[in-house]
Amino acid sequence: MSDNTSENGGNGAEKPASAPPAPVKAPVAASNWEREVLEKLVFATLKEQKAARRWGIFFKAVTLLVIVVGLSAYLDISWTGSEETLGRHTALIEIEGAIESEGSGAASVVIPALNKAFSDSGSVAVVMHINSPGGSPVQAGMIVDEMVRLRKGYPAKPLYVVVDEICASGCYYIAAGADRIYVNKASIIGSIGVLMDGFGFTGIMEKVGVERRLLTAGENKGFMDPFSPLTEKHKQYAQTMLNEIHQQFIQVVRNGRGKRLKETPEMFSGLFWTGAKSIDMGLADAFGTVDSVARDVVKAEDIIDYTQHEGLPERVLKKFGAAMGAGAVKSAMDNVKPSLR
Repeated sequence: MSDNTSENGGNGAEKPASAPPAPVKAPVAASNWEREVLEKLVFATLKEQKAARRWGIFFKAVTLLVIVVGLSAYLDISWTGSEETLGRHTALIEIEGAIESEGSGAASVVIPALNKAFSDSGSVAVVMHINSPGGSPVQAGMIVDEMVRLRKGYPAKPLYVVVDEICASGCYYIAAGADRIYVNKASIIGSIGVLMDGFGFTGIMEKVGVERRLLTAGENKGFMDPFSPLTEKHKQYAQTMLNEIHQQFIQVVRNGRGKRLKETPEMFSGLFWTGAKSIDMGLADAFGTVDSVARDVVKAEDIIDYTQHEGLPERVLKKFGAAMGAGAVKSAMDNVKPSLR
């Protein structure tokens, strides 16, 4: 009995020492590994979904742009095609604002409209309705050259200009190319001259201690730099250039108005006059509006607008790309361009 008891007692005492350790760390390690894998899968899935959304937005935007451009082109084709079926009418072209490379006064906008208006078999006459203080002699020159060409090509189709509130300088440069000019008695007409304006900052730079460091290749490359003194040589050169453009302007007016012009010493001095006075001077022909000219002169009261309006695609696309850089360069060069204003 005692032997069995001691053996059992011995076995009972040895059981805690021989028991295996509790498995704690292995399951924790396995759990962490699974969690990391799941997190990576989730993040990868989210990344793919974001990329898919971005591409989806991109393709939707491209699709929308294609639809808009296509619709615009379709409408333009439809409108152009409808011109062939138009009856007897007066063709109208609107110019509002400055004569410059963008806007309704740009040669790239006015010239296509003139060609469409003249080439339409239903148009009896073309009326340019203008309200502008002037602008670029280059744009005005291109427009008036096309007006003269079309008048020769379509001798039976007269070209009239109807002035709204103002037709000065570069605007009158264009108007002189028409067969007749109609005004309101209070319209502002004339300003046959050329200017080149800018600012000089050399005085204030000296006061604040700023030194202009301008390096050029070519002794006249810094011509009209607002931060450098204006030399007498450069001033004379600019004046010679302005005088040349002024003579071009005067010749266009003389060619367009012919014997109707009653020249005075002040006519080409840059002054302007009322519409009533401009008729007396031969700068305009009569009073009239677009409606009255279409009704009483052209005898075609139906008026069709041929003005080239900027479409939605052009307005959207202009906000991107080279237009931004071109705008910066244009603003920097504005002070050195001759202007008919």
